[in-house]
Amino acid sequence: MTAVDQSSSGSSSGSSDGCAPIRLLIVDDHPVVRDGLRGIFAGDPGFDVVGEAGDGAAAVDRVRVGGVDVVLMDLRMPRMGGVEAIRTLREVAPDVRVLVLTTYDTDRDVLPAVEAGATGYLLKDAPRDDLVRGVRAAHAGQAVLSPAVAGLVMGRVRAPEPAPAVLSPREAQVLRLVAAGSTNREAAATLFVSEATVKTHLLHLYGKLGVRDRAAAVAEAYRRGLLG
Repeated sequence: MTAVDQSSSGSSSGSSDGCAPIRLLIVDDHPVVRDGLRGIFAGDPGFDVVGEAGDGAAAVDRVRVGGVDVVLMDLRMPRMGGVEAIRTLREVAPDVRVLVLTTYDTDRDVLPAVEAGATGYLLKDAPRDDLVRGVRAAHAGQAVLSPAVAGLVMGRVRAPEPAPAVLSPREAQVLRLVAAGSTNREAAATLFVSEATVKTHLLHLYGKLGVRDRAAAVAEAYRRGLLG
């Protein structure tokens, strides 16, 4: 069972500069990690650790209660992972900032989290001071990225767009028929070719569009403006 601690740390009633402390929710499926993070922030008057959650679903439930400014979110957790939780939080609590803190720095982890709406992305080997500054920056709405993650994101942004797909006239005809709902047999009859020929054209289409099936081919063709 996932434990959710909704109690305040009680460590502060305000920060040293007179501003209200940042209300922080810690989300990680490892209790020892949550304990360590609580220890970092509980002694700082600029923060108030208002709760902990062991998975994304529990985090969403806690945020719905209110009183959370920043969520420090792990990614890979049971029940509901971080990316799904971030998407949900963007809908139910758009003013709450989410700062990812995880061990994973691959593009299949980073990019979905950023696209889902994470304000920042830090790795768990970040120095304590960097983590504290990161939470403050996220609270202010600033993008927070570890150097490794920043390089990955910038590399993806700078990557050239794929060359436009150039379809042969026959491939374009097959694509339009498929988009209209024709089966391979129906398309073959319309074009007066064999069903095997239609399948060959489809395979060529898949390769040019970078997809694996008919539905994806039609969707990608619309996205690229190949179907009016």
